[in-house]
Amino acid sequence: MRVLHLSDCYLPRLGGIETQVHGLARRQRAAGLDAEVVTATPRARHDRTPFEVVDGVPVHRTTVDLPYELPVHPHPGREVLQVARAGGFDVVHAHVGVVAPFARGALPTLVRAGVPVVVTVHSLWGGATPLMRVAELVARWHTWPAVFTAVSEVAARPVRSVLGGHVDVGVLPNGIDAAAWALEPAPRTPGEVVIAAAMRLASRKRPLALLEVLRLLRERTPPSTRLRAVIAGEGPQRGAMERYCERHDLAWVSMPGRLAPADLRELYRGTDVYVVPSVLESFGIAALEARAAGLPVVARAETGVAEFVEHGVDGLLATSDAGLADAVTRLVADAGLRERIAAHNRAVPPSVTWDEVVARSTAAYERALGLLAAAWR
Repeated sequence: MRVLHLSDCYLPRLGGIETQVHGLARRQRAAGLDAEVVTATPRARHDRTPFEVVDGVPVHRTTVDLPYELPVHPHPGREVLQVARAGGFDVVHAHVGVVAPFARGALPTLVRAGVPVVVTVHSLWGGATPLMRVAELVARWHTWPAVFTAVSEVAARPVRSVLGGHVDVGVLPNGIDAAAWALEPAPRTPGEVVIAAAMRLASRKRPLALLEVLRLLRERTPPSTRLRAVIAGEGPQRGAMERYCERHDLAWVSMPGRLAPADLRELYRGTDVYVVPSVLESFGIAALEARAAGLPVVARAETGVAEFVEHGVDGLLATSDAGLADAVTRLVADAGLRERIAAHNRAVPPSVTWDEVVARSTAAYERALGLLAAAWR
């Protein structure tokens, strides 16, 4: 089967969708599927190179030279259909977030041309849901002979609502290499507890809310307990975070920037608790990696993280920021609970792996082929 992944954003940009599309294409090729990528993301600034191979994955770059390398194109349908037909692809797998002008612009043309299509929603629509309802009224997505999926049950619910219950929206989760994140814990410093998080330092991920949780943690924890927190990542909120730490005497919080996977693994070997402050978390790849590394995960219960973190088993879930602070404080104070959850996470690998994602993707492609065949009968 020849699969063309369609994504606005792709490497060398680094983000959840970009790394997942690349990872899925690589694993599919290893499993015998002929997977390629078409994207509006240029290879570099002012670089209009139309084709390259990235880690064994053929990549078609349909780009225009725009400021900030914006991944948009004035004629996405025409360009993507040309790639799909020239390559003889059996199915197009579109990956969309809240904003995806390239992929969404191409999809109507692909559907009209009779190309089998799978759409995966990677983001929580949240406040954008009313806009999606308007878009549905115009595009009438529910009439398409296409397969709609989302990366989690939480992300699938608003999609089902927008499509009016006419379409069976399945779950096609993100994947990780769980074995690569299985770590042996490093020796601990007596009396010290280490908290970690890895995220883009942007308002959507709520890094300032994490700092507030850490401030409350310090207030509620005896001075005899040494606390150390590491927040890995970069983004526009870094300056505000640094100012917050200065105002609230959080010198024990470090922000080393974006860390490579090998450096994250080394960090997690000496970490006791992992925290996810975001509420618009459709899946939580970084949290899944931390859970695979054996860390107790603290997250909001209304996010996609709750689909692989069971409260009291893999970590603790909270329904508010106050509850998040309570959960972190509880784990810091209760070494027995921390170790019990960590032992479970080290012994029981997460069920969401690349093998599972590749299998589910293949099933979605076969369904898309069947839907189109039925529509043309």
